[in-house]
Amino acid sequence: MTTPADVGRHQHHVDPSELVALGAYRREVLERIEPLEPLALGVLEAHGCVLAEDVVAPAAVPGFDNSAMDGYAVRATDAPVDAELEVVGELAAGAGAGHEVGPGQAVRIMTGAPLPVGADAVVPVEVADEHEGRVRLRRAAAAGDNVRPAGEDVAAGDMVLRAGRRLGAADVGMLAAVGQAGVRVHPSPRVVVMSTGDELADPTAPLAAGQIRDSNSFTLAAQAREAGAVAYRQARVADDAQALRRAVEGALAHADLLVTTGGVSAGRYDLVKEVLAAMGDVRARKVGMQPGMPQAFGFVGPMPCFGLPGNPVSAFVSFEVLVRPAIRRLQARADLNRPRVEAVLDDAVASPPHKVSFLRVRLHRRDDGWHARPTGPQGSGILRSVVDAHGLAEVPTDRQRVQPGEALTVHLLGDGV
Repeated sequence: MTTPADVGRHQHHVDPSELVALGAYRREVLERIEPLEPLALGVLEAHGCVLAEDVVAPAAVPGFDNSAMDGYAVRATDAPVDAELEVVGELAAGAGAGHEVGPGQAVRIMTGAPLPVGADAVVPVEVADEHEGRVRLRRAAAAGDNVRPAGEDVAAGDMVLRAGRRLGAADVGMLAAVGQAGVRVHPSPRVVVMSTGDELADPTAPLAAGQIRDSNSFTLAAQAREAGAVAYRQARVADDAQALRRAVEGALAHADLLVTTGGVSAGRYDLVKEVLAAMGDVRARKVGMQPGMPQAFGFVGPMPCFGLPGNPVSAFVSFEVLVRPAIRRLQARADLNRPRVEAVLDDAVASPPHKVSFLRVRLHRRDDGWHARPTGPQGSGILRSVVDAHGLAEVPTDRQRVQPGEALTVHLLGDGV
């Protein structure tokens, strides 16, 4: 059995009465965050954003009857098998009017070209033999064959996209097809990520005694981008109240959301919670989750601020559980959460009381469904446990022991399963 020490080697022993339930805390956070105000963007720039208005087609698409393939435009009444017709012209895609099909006649036509007056069918070129200005049909034609009628895709006045829809590639194409130069959307939020702590060094800097490399700001900025945000990584901020205040003020000038990591626990140099509280209403809490118990959230001016713990796995999990849905909320998205699956646990695990724990697990598929196995030691400083993971298995507060064969909900971290 995976021991509690394996789930988190350095436990914070707290009075359960000091803990706020994770579900209640998450609801409290999300209820305070409103979607960003809509703005007008060009159709391509709006890709990935959420529509703030309905889109109605002003005209039919296509706007005229046209050929679905290369062939001969004919009158179906003149086109039985082995009929021989006079070829009186040719129409290419993009051609205007100017041809008419009369009795016993055909017009050579290309895919997308407008159907000439009098024609009601197209015979494919593969079943027609043209010679010296006449064409013999090896297949009979019926009215409507291989014709795309006007409005086949969209009729004038159709609602083509509704407010609240996140624009995918096909949606961008539809906007262009109905003549939209731009559209009002909730924009991608701008997120500033900053790590705090004198012990941190940039990845390529030489390490002084007692220093570690700053991985959190890179991890969190990448997570913000994966969530749909425009992410900016702030240079490391020292354990200095004035330096931290200046950094937050700088973020306030151009960010929609701030994420800090480190400085929210109970140590003497954990200044983030104090500085943010003095600048706004940011409040430090002990949340019933593991990893990630010490949390801070609130606003500095109009900017929501998250203070996440400094251990790499704690920061990662906290982002997934709390910050990711907040970013999606800013975007006005309905899909706040990662996809989830139910998976049977292959190894026994223990989980601390009074906390929801998130195990990093690998998934594999068997005949009876998904199975999950922890990625190894689960300490909050072991980033490798996340690198090797397909998802986060959620162990509720009322399950301190999970036996092999029991099922857990797994929050997927990507598409690699």
